[in-house]
Amino acid sequence: MEGDSFSGAMANGGGGGQVVDGKLIQTFHKSFVQVQSLLDQNRMLISEINQNHESRAPDNLTRNVGLIRELNNNIHRVVGLYADISASFARTMDASSEGDSSGTGIRSSDAGRAAAGGHKRVRPA
Repeated sequence: MEGDSFSGAMANGGGGGQVVDGKLIQTFHKSFVQVQSLLDQNRMLISEINQNHESRAPDNLTRNVGLIRELNNNIHRVVGLYADISASFARTMDASSEGDSSGTGIRSSDAGRAAAGGHKRVRPA
């Protein structure tokens, strides 16, 4: 299972000797399962929307309005879940960097830039 390789990589900290809490892994796994469920549901919604559109039947086209709203809501939920996953991961990395006693001298604020090739992404508020 792909989740196992992710869990293994996180548990050993990518070779840094850092241990990630099992509860955190469970939280990530639960979030990714929710995301996948929503994406699967979106695939079915898009298929139904396309069928309704091709039929050109007035009732089906009217139904598409609700289906598109549901699709849009699901997309917003996926974005929110990914934002939560990202924030949780960032907090974990910051906490593990602050607790790192390996003497590498990398501050948590520098670790993100180093991992991203020296570039830090800035999000609009």
